[in-house]
Amino acid sequence: MENIQVIVQRQDDPDSKPYEEEFLIPYRANMNIISVLMSIRSNPVNKQGKHTSPVQWDMNCLEEVCGACSMIINGTPRQACSTLVDRLEQPIRLKPMETFPVVRDLVIERERMFQALKRVQAWIPIDGTYDIGSGPRMDESTRQWGYELSKCFTCGVCLEACPNVNSSAEFLGPFVFAQIDLKNIHPTGAMHKQDRLAAFMGDGGLESCGNSQNCVQVCPKGVPLTTSIAKINREATFQSFREFFG
Repeated sequence: MENIQVIVQRQDDPDSKPYEEEFLIPYRANMNIISVLMSIRSNPVNKQGKHTSPVQWDMNCLEEVCGACSMIINGTPRQACSTLVDRLEQPIRLKPMETFPVVRDLVIERERMFQALKRVQAWIPIDGTYDIGSGPRMDESTRQWGYELSKCFTCGVCLEACPNVNSSAEFLGPFVFAQIDLKNIHPTGAMHKQDRLAAFMGDGGLESCGNSQNCVQVCPKGVPLTTSIAKINREATFQSFREFFG
């Protein structure tokens, strides 16, 4: 293989219409999608030999930790840094994730994810800035479960794969289940457990989840989302009964 055929869905600005542009990239062994995009940036000439603007995309860590390079690669939402060219069929098609507003080309705006975290209070509250000493200890099984949940890096892939996340629905997204679970099992975070559950029992919360399990299939970190979904649904049911019967 001498060249890599790449078709990129491009968009000049948030209000313009998307269009496709094709590139031929010299092949090198062990290339990932980021290497392909960097090759286009260093020589922005399309397949027709015309000079064009470099393709815009996001990246930070380059080791599947930050989640910034999430995009649709050959129809599947995934991380560009960990996707190897040798394992893909050609032509390689790159598109921005459709669940989020496009800023330009493959760059998206993931503000909806951070607003969702704010709504469910996905943090551990600590009073003051002074030293309050060590907190209560967690048992080992809880710590291990919390570690699995903490692998979520808000890449947005689960939202892209979820059929319940779309322009006509207010669903916050599958990742919120794991974030609520992670904060609720923390000894200090458990003090606000009811507030988090109440926030997620509103519009766009757990009742919007169709339990399609697409999220756990595409999660790059293998976060046990479906287990958290079942757990949060059970806890929310108990809380609704407690509130109803006083």
